[in-house]
Amino acid sequence: MEILALIALLLSLIVVFVVLYNRLITLRNGYKNAFAQIDVQLKRRHDLIPKLIDAVKGYMKHERETLDSVINARDTADIARQAAGSATPDAIAQLGKAEGQLDAVLGRLFALSEAYPDLKASANFAQYQEELTSTENRVAYARQHYNDSVLAYNNAVESIPSNLIAGPFGFRMAQMLDFSAQPEIQSMPDASFN
Repeated sequence: MEILALIALLLSLIVVFVVLYNRLITLRNGYKNAFAQIDVQLKRRHDLIPKLIDAVKGYMKHERETLDSVINARDTADIARQAAGSATPDAIAQLGKAEGQLDAVLGRLFALSEAYPDLKASANFAQYQEELTSTENRVAYARQHYNDSVLAYNNAVESIPSNLIAGPFGFRMAQMLDFSAQPEIQSMPDASFN
């Protein structure tokens, strides 16, 4: 009788282990798949930016610095996107920072475009701006799905009893993706009237 109880207990522990391990695998694959969806949209975004710049160049000849900033930020973000395929926390954080900086320079470009009525009336510019806006909306949706998937995965990695399996089997915390730019801290201007 004791042997049967011991066998039943052992089988129960094996079933619990398998269920928890498979749940961790499913959650990890879920957040990796969610990142793949972000990657598709970011690639589309990065491919649209040179087309937008080409549409803008003829109108904004005196804004070369801004155009160069957009291209440099796009190139940096594309390199970070490719590196983030590894899904390491550092690579995801770098991608978030690079995309935040790209958002900031694109915002400057669109703000400057307001000063060029002929540019605003350009069908090419309007089309690329609309496509870029649509793609950014898709990126935001995909990023939200990714962050939700990461949250579920991280909760499983830290929660009892799955954390007893996560640690020994190499399930590490995943990094959320945040596109907020980290502006450089600038000193306040001197406001003295002496």
